[in-house]
Amino acid sequence: MTEKEKMLAGLNYDSRDSELLARYHQARKFILEYNHLDSSDMEKRDELLDQLLNVKGEGVWIEAPFFCDYGEHIFIGAHTFVNANCFFLDNNTISIGKNGLLGPYVQIYTANHPLKASERIVATSDGHSRYRTNTKPVTIGDNVWIGGNTVIMPGVTIGHDVTIGAGSVVSKDIPDGVLAYGNPCKVIRAL
Repeated sequence: MTEKEKMLAGLNYDSRDSELLARYHQARKFILEYNHLDSSDMEKRDELLDQLLNVKGEGVWIEAPFFCDYGEHIFIGAHTFVNANCFFLDNNTISIGKNGLLGPYVQIYTANHPLKASERIVATSDGHSRYRTNTKPVTIGDNVWIGGNTVIMPGVTIGHDVTIGAGSVVSKDIPDGVLAYGNPCKVIRAL
């Protein structure tokens, strides 16, 4: 099993694997170019996003600057808007449905580490340290509005027709059709 296969399966993997680093560096080149484009160069913006993301539905708009690790694990449905300074740590799949609104500085994490330092830190033969990392996918349904500065943790599923209030930390699944906010994020009421 390759390190990439381990990563996508949620197993501990080596994030400094040559295959993963090659894609990481390639994604960084796309992102650097994307974040420095003239905002009116729509054709080049779409071209770069098509090369970076696994799926980019029709009418997807991502404000610069935008950041991610690999890009190829990101699926974004039609007419979704991603505001400035969002970071998608896509060590596993991040799936966002259609008609989504993501406020500025939304962070979506799929990577996780063991809590105990003795399980997290691995000494290497050359005297350096490596860190055990594992992943869980994040899924966001259709017609979801996520307020700015929200953090979505690994393994979370957010249902359809949901509003997440700004500044929330979403660490548990959120069902369809609700308003939820807070740290930790919790359902406030049905919509």
